[in-house]
Amino acid sequence: MKKTFWLSGSILIIILLFSYFFKGGLILDHLGIYVERPFIADIQIPDNYATIDRNQNGIPDAMDIVHAARIEVEQHTRYKSSYYAGGYPPNDEGVCTDVIWRGLMGANIKLKDLMDQDISDHTDLYPRVDGVPDPNIDFRRVPNQAVYLERFAQSLTTKLIKGDKENLQEWQAGDIVIFLEKDFNHVGIISDKRAKDGTPYFIHNIQPFAAEVRLSSFTTPIAGHYRWKY
Repeated sequence: MKKTFWLSGSILIIILLFSYFFKGGLILDHLGIYVERPFIADIQIPDNYATIDRNQNGIPDAMDIVHAARIEVEQHTRYKSSYYAGGYPPNDEGVCTDVIWRGLMGANIKLKDLMDQDISDHTDLYPRVDGVPDPNIDFRRVPNQAVYLERFAQSLTTKLIKGDKENLQEWQAGDIVIFLEKDFNHVGIISDKRAKDGTPYFIHNIQPFAAEVRLSSFTTPIAGHYRWKY
């Protein structure tokens, strides 16, 4: 009995330690368990997001985007990749690109309509269209969102430098981050939450559900960092 208890306890400790150290606590973050590292310097990064309130609801549009995106985390929107007539998936399911248009919708920015029009006008620029626009899915492709943002949003640094206050201040709430590797096309929104060391959190949807994790936990190079031109 004692041997079984000791073995079970040891396994639990190993699991907890693995979860704590793996990619800077990515697993715990994904589960909504936020644990700061001890002995880490507390770096305060000032908010410098756009204060424009185009929809006149008393909240800056950048924060409208964050709040709308965070709903995905709060309700644990299930990751499900599928094709939907009309383009929009049910509210309780989606993929990483759905975090983007849902977030922007919080500021009354209709990304689907904007992308559909630009894809229609400049089809050859969009890699995941293959010359035949399909409004039911085109706006939900990471490479297509990347092209649209590169054309119409403000392009910012793709370097995240830990401990560098000037660099960390360039990463602000509502910004959109894109990864474009061969085996990892992904996108999400920078949160207004930061870790103790000043690095920003990242709102995204990846299996099994939407989560808010440290952006620094990603080892994949960042391909794009954009800010909407409010």
